[in-house]
Amino acid sequence: MEGDPRSGHGLSSCPPESRRAGGVGLDRKGRRRRGTRRVWGMDRIWRMIFGNPDLGAVDFRTLLRRTQPNDALICPRDHCPHAVPDREPPVWPLAPEQLRAIVSAVASAEPDTSPLEDRGDQLRYLVRSRLFRFPDTVNVEIIGGPGSEATLALYSRSQIGRSDLGANHRRLERWLREIDRRAAAQRPAAAERKDVTGKLVPPTPI
Repeated sequence: MEGDPRSGHGLSSCPPESRRAGGVGLDRKGRRRRGTRRVWGMDRIWRMIFGNPDLGAVDFRTLLRRTQPNDALICPRDHCPHAVPDREPPVWPLAPEQLRAIVSAVASAEPDTSPLEDRGDQLRYLVRSRLFRFPDTVNVEIIGGPGSEATLALYSRSQIGRSDLGANHRRLERWLREIDRRAAAQRPAAAERKDVTGKLVPPTPI
């Protein structure tokens, strides 16, 4: 499940991403959007009950999966030795900074998604469910490979609820498909995508 209980304190104290044109708080002409008061109210309630929705950074090298079904992980197995990933990502023939830019663009295009951290190879986002504003935290690490190759690790987890009803898994699969699509448009025509063992693989199905 997804959401963000941080922004229920009125327009002046609402985070900038909620006030931007086209965001939750205002429409593209700067007018208050219908349902804004309810949205901010839900945010305030979740924050009062569960605290800060930002679940923080993770170290993929020491990461342990949750025992409850409310997280999802895409990661090379040798990069997450203590956690079993739901799947492994491909290796793209792109420089790490190119892959990082693609990830940032994909996350920015996602609805109800706000950046929390952007430093080096680590990125973190807060994602909110449309109806109940449940908050999920998505952690991303860009992993450079030999030459001009890169892959990544993605971890999405919920703050609220024992089960996420598959929301985190669906999100990461959607992000990965879009990352792969954009990476295919950038890589040289002769370049091929590989899995983590170096074996050539076809594009991720859309």
